[in-house]
Amino acid sequence: MIELDLSGLKCPLPVLRTRKALRAMNPGDQLRVICTDPLAGIDVPNLIRELGDTLMEQHQDEKHITFLIARADKPS
Repeated sequence: MIELDLSGLKCPLPVLRTRKALRAMNPGDQLRVICTDPLAGIDVPNLIRELGDTLMEQHQDEKHITFLIARADKPS
């Protein structure tokens, strides 16, 4: 599993860096993304849906939003 700590970054950087990381991954790989920007709670799930990947888990506490993403099969 790859972990991407994007704490402190503001929109649109969390989405852009998440997209870049996912594109470099193989199908079935997992990515954990940690963000502090509240907008990431909306933008990252939208990105995952757009790319066809799977949001396995989303957790929010007082300071962080954490996503666990599974990379889908790449389109043929």
